[in-house]
Amino acid sequence: MRDNDIASVFGFFTEIGIIAQLSQAMLAKALPDGVHPAHFAIVNHMVRLGDGCTPQQLASAHQVTKGTMTHSLGVLSRHGFVRIEPHPTDGRSKIVYLTDSGRAFREQAIGSVSAMFGQVLDDDHHALMRQAMRSLHEIRVLLDKNREPPKPPQG
Repeated sequence: MRDNDIASVFGFFTEIGIIAQLSQAMLAKALPDGVHPAHFAIVNHMVRLGDGCTPQQLASAHQVTKGTMTHSLGVLSRHGFVRIEPHPTDGRSKIVYLTDSGRAFREQAIGSVSAMFGQVLDDDHHALMRQAMRSLHEIRVLLDKNREPPKPPQG
C-alpha cells in the first residue's frame, strides 16, 4: 500500500471514529440515568438480529469480554429491558431475551436522539448521509467478515 493510500485509510477511519464519538455523546444524553450507549447497543443489536442469545454470543458480537457483557446485561435487567433465563440444555449458560420495556426503551431513545440530530442536520445533510450509507455498509460488512485481520508486517 502506498503512503498516500495509508494516509487516506487512516483519515477515513479517523473521521468515522470522531463521528461515532460525537453521535455517542448525543445518544448518551437521550438515555436514562445509569444506561450507557454500550447498553443501548446491546438492545439495538437484539432488536435488529433477534433475541434468545447467550451472553457469550452477545459478548462476541460486541467484541467485549464475557464479564463486561455480564455487567451490561445486569444493568439492562435491573432496568427491565432484558430477561435472563437459564439455558434449557446447558446448565452453565443463560439465554437473554428482550422485554416489551426493552423494545419501548429502544424506540424512545431513537426518537429522542433523532430529535437532537434533527436540530443539527438539514435536508442537505440527510442526502449526504444517504449517499454515504451504501459505501459505509459495504465497508462494515467487509470488516465484519475479517474481524481477525492479518498481523502487520514486522519491519
